[in-house]
Amino acid sequence: MVYTAETWPITAAPLQFPHQGTDGVTMQEADPTVWESVFREIQDAGFDNVDLLDTWIRPGDLSPERLEELKRATQNVGVGAPALSAIRCSVIDERNWEDNLAYSHRTLEAAAQLGCEVVSFGLQQPLTPLQKKQLWFWTVDGHKDPDNDPDTWKKAVERLCELGSHAADLGLLMSLELYEDTYLGSGDSAVRLVQDIDLPNVGLNPDLGNLVRAHRPIESIPELIAKTMPYANYWHVKNYSRDENLARNHFTVTPAPLETGVINYREAVRTALASGFQGIICAEHYGGDGLSVSATNQEYLRKRILPKTEDYALGTPLVAQGRQTARQTAS
Repeated sequence: MVYTAETWPITAAPLQFPHQGTDGVTMQEADPTVWESVFREIQDAGFDNVDLLDTWIRPGDLSPERLEELKRATQNVGVGAPALSAIRCSVIDERNWEDNLAYSHRTLEAAAQLGCEVVSFGLQQPLTPLQKKQLWFWTVDGHKDPDNDPDTWKKAVERLCELGSHAADLGLLMSLELYEDTYLGSGDSAVRLVQDIDLPNVGLNPDLGNLVRAHRPIESIPELIAKTMPYANYWHVKNYSRDENLARNHFTVTPAPLETGVINYREAVRTALASGFQGIICAEHYGGDGLSVSATNQEYLRKRILPKTEDYALGTPLVAQGRQTARQTAS
């Protein structure tokens, strides 16, 4: 059975929820009722599922007992947690790669205990002090993976392959998130990385927005979509308004709902289906009431973009796809 607009699993990313509450207590230490309040807010916005983004809570740093409490919290509210995204824990961070690799392994173990289907990793590193001062952190350059460095590339492949093998042992898909200025920062480089890892359960999370928002000339968006979608097994979706004046080297980029930004998600979804994509989709948005905009994004996908019936042409993917039970429609 293939997914349709009604059954497609779509998660909300809790980007707007802080890791530390106003009382100074972090989500790691919080009472499960605090977690439930967040899950209920996400559910009230119209979502059946949540991506357990580690900027909000770090499942890889919870004890087995606390993981069970987290799992019960989702069950008590009635939201699914099929995905977990771990960011800024690059396994080729020159100083912290060993800790990051160990944390990534713990995150996979936690995801398996929670009953997740897919874990998304990336090669992004912590924001710089200058980035933290900006309204939008992407307006200034952050870390850049070294160009033409076979040794660092080899380390990335070997360490991500190690994680991918662990994920496979746990019955998990692993997805690698596109991110500017990393080895996942262009269509060609991202595809080459997945090909070099060469594990069927390891694919791409083609977060197109992460590349489109750069304040400089960018890769052709249709070409980026065409290159990455055959390897997609999870998908963070968000959009940006973008203006360019190449003559003056001037660029402006601000977050936008899916249907009004520069990325044409109607075409992106069409390409994804032609590439055999059947993965979970995660709706994201930065700034303002991001949860409500994410809910609008979900509505746009379900009502206007995703296929209404099962009789659509589905291509053959180059990596394994999701195994989640189809979303249940309201009776």
